[in-house]
Amino acid sequence: METRKIKLLIIDDSVLFRSQIQLALKDVQEIEIVGTASNGRIAIDKMKEQQIDICTLDVEMPILDGIETLREMKNLGIKTKAVMFSSLTVTGAEKTLEAMSLGAIDFVPKPVVDDCQLSPSHKIRESLLPKILGISGTNEKVIPQKTITTERSRYIWELFYPEILVIASSTGGPNALVEFFSLMKETLPYPVLITQHMPPIFTASLAERLGAYSGKVSKEAVQGEILKPNQIYVAPGNHHMSLVGDKKNPQISLDQGSMRNYVRPCADFLFESAAELYGKNTLGIVFTGMGRDGLEGSKAIKTKRGAVLIQNEESCVVFGMPGAVFEEGYFDFSGSPEELAFKTLSISRVRRNGNVA
Repeated sequence: METRKIKLLIIDDSVLFRSQIQLALKDVQEIEIVGTASNGRIAIDKMKEQQIDICTLDVEMPILDGIETLREMKNLGIKTKAVMFSSLTVTGAEKTLEAMSLGAIDFVPKPVVDDCQLSPSHKIRESLLPKILGISGTNEKVIPQKTITTERSRYIWELFYPEILVIASSTGGPNALVEFFSLMKETLPYPVLITQHMPPIFTASLAERLGAYSGKVSKEAVQGEILKPNQIYVAPGNHHMSLVGDKKNPQISLDQGSMRNYVRPCADFLFESAAELYGKNTLGIVFTGMGRDGLEGSKAIKTKRGAVLIQNEESCVVFGMPGAVFEEGYFDFSGSPEELAFKTLSISRVRRNGNVA
């Protein structure tokens, strides 16, 4: 029986990028390019005419830009998943995060056309194809259909006193993080460190956004910075982030070493270094994302008798990262971003009320 192909619509006002996206994906058996559109108005009409699974959507377009297109798709109840094409600028990053808050699933930075190392189509294929296949579930490892227990009874939360929170996040992560931190307005007695798979500039905009929603100091991490409680540190794009020193003087270490799990920043480095410094007082959370980043780090935290929370399958854009942790059993609680926030707050209150491990 022939597998149904992913129906893709390309939306971009640039003839060059429309042609380069087509060239990048033309020989992918799993994908059928059903059309192109030079602006959102034409795209909306095409979406009304036929079922389209995924669209690539430019942010800047005449007549109806990417943001307005998403708003109209939402108003019309169009279920097509959108992957944004964004310029690597501060404005592009801010608009991309706004687009994701309106329902866009993920984004791809627009390649620089005059870069001679790879043609635009090769660059587009490298960055876009895994996202399309991952969002459609065709390259994600299938997780057995089990009922995900919200609570794993073997962990005694009353005896857990976190001194640090480390977070892994990827595809679908910016929206999950906003939902989570919107509920985290209470003062936290420990620092929060995040690895979100994003390029530079975008991570700075994400940090600013999380600060606005949480009411906390939130920033891109800086080399050698000493951690402070109730502050959020986001790994800069294209940099691994880990912790050095000791619990009394924990410092951030940034590097551009080799990719791990095909990504940089890699959450495993952060989780493992946190577990080494904080041991049983380490709290980790793995949010939605493709791949298996965070699995080895979660294992390290559990080996030190810390605690790991994961986003549940029902609320994930892609269950890859938390699914890998779930499959291996290195977690103590699973739930939606809202449920993870409430659980984190309940754990934090224990420590804030004066209990010390």
